[in-house]
Amino acid sequence: MKILIIADDLSGAADCAIGFASAGHRTVVTLDAARTQAHEGADTIAVDTDTRRLTPQEAAARTAAAYAEMSVRGQRLYKKIDSTLRGNWAAEVAGLQALAGMAIVAPAFPATGRAVRGGRVFVHGEPLEQTPTWKLEHAGLSADIATQLEAAGLPSERLDAEALRDDPQALAARIEALAAKGVRALIVDTQTEHALRALARATLHSDAAFFWVGSGGLAREIAALDVRRSDAQDSEARAVYPGGPILILVGSLSAVSERQCAMLRERGGVEELIVPPAVLREGTRHRDWRAWQEQVGVSLKGGADLLLRIGRDDAFDPAEGAHLSAALAALVEPHFTKTGGVIATGGETARAMLVAARIGNLQLLAEVEAGVAVGRPLDAARAHCPGVVTKAGAFGTDHALYAAWLTLRNETERDAASR
Repeated sequence: MKILIIADDLSGAADCAIGFASAGHRTVVTLDAARTQAHEGADTIAVDTDTRRLTPQEAAARTAAAYAEMSVRGQRLYKKIDSTLRGNWAAEVAGLQALAGMAIVAPAFPATGRAVRGGRVFVHGEPLEQTPTWKLEHAGLSADIATQLEAAGLPSERLDAEALRDDPQALAARIEALAAKGVRALIVDTQTEHALRALARATLHSDAAFFWVGSGGLAREIAALDVRRSDAQDSEARAVYPGGPILILVGSLSAVSERQCAMLRERGGVEELIVPPAVLREGTRHRDWRAWQEQVGVSLKGGADLLLRIGRDDAFDPAEGAHLSAALAALVEPHFTKTGGVIATGGETARAMLVAARIGNLQLLAEVEAGVAVGRPLDAARAHCPGVVTKAGAFGTDHALYAAWLTLRNETERDAASR
C-alpha cells in the first residue's frame, strides 16, 4: 500500500510520516507538490503545502491542488492535521472530501497527551480551549471539532471507537454503514492507542471511499499494520551523521520549547544566542544584522554547537511567525554549510531553514521520540548533507531537543555522561 500524506506545515508532515519510515517504508517529505525523480520508489510521500497562514479558501484550494498533482492509483490519502486543531484544517478537509470520499477524523495522539472525547480535543486531560496555546492563537473561538467542520460547510457524525476497541470488525461494519449512508465526515472519539489501533485495523483494507484525517497518532498505528523492514532499512535507520557543529533553530515561543532548551543548555553545554525580534523584523536593514550574522559564523566556524532562538518583545504578534522564521533562516544561511546537523523547532522555522539551504526533499530515517523525526537531504549531488531533525514547537518531552542533539552527534546519554 502506498500512502500520500498532505500536511499544512513541515514539522507536521515529518512527525506524521516518520511512523511509516519506522515501519520500513521508504518515506520522503517534500516541500513542493510536484512529482520529481526524488519521489521514485517511495512508499510514503508527505507533502508540506505550507497553508497554515493562508485564508481558509486559499488553503483549501492549494490542498486540493496538491492532492490532484500527487495522488496515484492504489494510494491512500492521509490528511495530516494539527493535534490541537491549529490552521485551516476544516476548510482543507472540506475541500478534499468531494474528491476523496468520507473524512474519518481522528486527531488524537495519546503518546503526546492528545485525546478526543465527545468530539472535543483534550491535552493532558485539559480541554483544548483552556490551554495556553489555544488562548494565544484562537482566543474566543470554538475548539469543538463538529462546529469547525460545520463552519467549513461539512456536516458530520460522531462515533466512539473506545466502545468498540476490542472488536475491530464491528467498528469496520459501523464505519462502512455510515459511509454507505452518505456521511461526509465522521468524528471518531479515541483516547487510547488501543482505540486508534482498532480504528486502523477497521479501515486499512476497507473498500469504502474514505480518507483519514489525523495527527501522527493514527498514522503510526496504520504504519504498524504494514511493516516492511529489511536489513538495508535497519542499516539506514542506524545512520551515522556526518559530524561537525550542530545548529539548533527554535522559532517556537511555547513553554514546552522553553523547557526543552533549558535541558539542552544544562546537559549539553550548548552555546545559546537569543535574537531580538526587532533585528529579524527589519532583516538586512537593521543596523545590527551583520553583527549578528558574524557572531553566528564565529560560533560555528569554531566548531561550537549553537542554540539560536527568536526572542520576544512587547510588539510580538503570533501572525508574524513566518516572517521571523524566514529572517532567522536568512541570518544563518551563509554559514549553513559549516554544520554537521540541524535541528528545527516549529514548522515555519523548519521550512524556512530547508528553503534557505536549498533542500527540497528529505528522506526520513528514524524517530528520536514520538513526533521528532530525523532524516537527510535526498539529493545525491549535494556536497553538504547534514542530519536534519524537525519537531513541532509545542511537542515532545522536556528531553526532546537534548535527545535530538545526541542523535546528530552519534552519541547516547551514556557517552555524554562519560565526557
